[in-house]
Amino acid sequence: MKRIIMHIDVNNAFLSWSAIDLLNKGSKYDIRNSYAVIGGDESKRSGIVLAKSTPCKKLGIKTAETIYSAKKKCPALRVFPPNFSFYKEMSNKLFSLLLQYSPDIEVASIDECYLDYGKVEKLYGDAFLFAKKVQKQIYEELGFTVNIGIANNKLCAKMASDFSKPYKIHTLYDEEIEEKMYPLPIEELYGCGKKTSEKLRKLKIETIGDLANFDVDRLKPMFKNMALPLIESAKGINNDPVCSDTWNPKGIGNEITLPKDVQDKEQLLLYLRDITENVALRLRKQKKYAYTVCVTMKTNDFKRRSHQKKLLNATDTTEELYKMVKDVFLEMHTDEEVRLIGVRLDNLTDYRTIQGTLFDDFEEMEDKSKLDEAVDAIKRKYGMKVIKKASSIEQVDFKNLKD
Repeated sequence: MKRIIMHIDVNNAFLSWSAIDLLNKGSKYDIRNSYAVIGGDESKRSGIVLAKSTPCKKLGIKTAETIYSAKKKCPALRVFPPNFSFYKEMSNKLFSLLLQYSPDIEVASIDECYLDYGKVEKLYGDAFLFAKKVQKQIYEELGFTVNIGIANNKLCAKMASDFSKPYKIHTLYDEEIEEKMYPLPIEELYGCGKKTSEKLRKLKIETIGDLANFDVDRLKPMFKNMALPLIESAKGINNDPVCSDTWNPKGIGNEITLPKDVQDKEQLLLYLRDITENVALRLRKQKKYAYTVCVTMKTNDFKRRSHQKKLLNATDTTEELYKMVKDVFLEMHTDEEVRLIGVRLDNLTDYRTIQGTLFDDFEEMEDKSKLDEAVDAIKRKYGMKVIKKASSIEQVDFKNLKD
């Protein structure tokens, strides 16, 4: 059976969802059709444009520019604060709707997911017609539009959904890669950040097709073990499965917007250490154990990426969770500057599992659990920052954390 993967992506999610929220509260007009942006406090780091309406886009207002700059382009501009609790509610409604058709759904972020359609094709028929049906249902029942990309793997499905917007369906099957994907600028290759594309252009690699046909040995001096994966991505080769156990509306997670863009991986690991301690404490407070660890990053050009792994044993210990968080991070991190980073624990269970080998030290695992319990008690009494790992030099302001 040949794989068919769909990537479903909400069009202008934050602005669309804020518009729905305002209309539900009695607003007389739809901000999607006016000079409106979603943005934060102008006096802080968050005082930037997070999402913009189509009229604003026509005036040259861009995502990530300051509110001050946007208002200079449009004096009549109205700024609305983000409503993350409502965004989460709409996100859950979207994924719940899709779960009516297939259990094989992997959530990539709050506004996008992958659906393994090949497994249900016999039930629903032609993939394109099914995508049209689902797209229409989302609009009629939830009030917002989505783009859908259809391909034979996750990479190409993601690429297809970005071809043109809004409210579009695109295909990028294996036989269409050279025609549709190769002519695109190298920057449009999913996962190829600004720094990476700049290095590739120094090698006269201008398009995705140039990279696909490049000699891997010539790429290795600059990209080392990432050389072959880069070329395979350019060729549209991707075997990642759709991990259907990664969405759980009751999962536990935190993200932080960093005080400044960070490129150094050691510094980012310090942030991840602190975030992991925080979510692990919350996990233990709920008397839960996690099977799945997900790390999320947003780069300074606002590209968001998530990567996750499943643990052999469900756990609640900080050390075990952080080890997996670190492994996931090192697999996904490139040399891009990061402005937001987060950790999420999913696939929660009420019981700890032990499926180890004869070499596992179960006494050590119990000791770690007891140590975590003692540390949790001290933190509850004296505050989150009273105890830190010796390596955790940089402190994180947990007031800035959000689900």
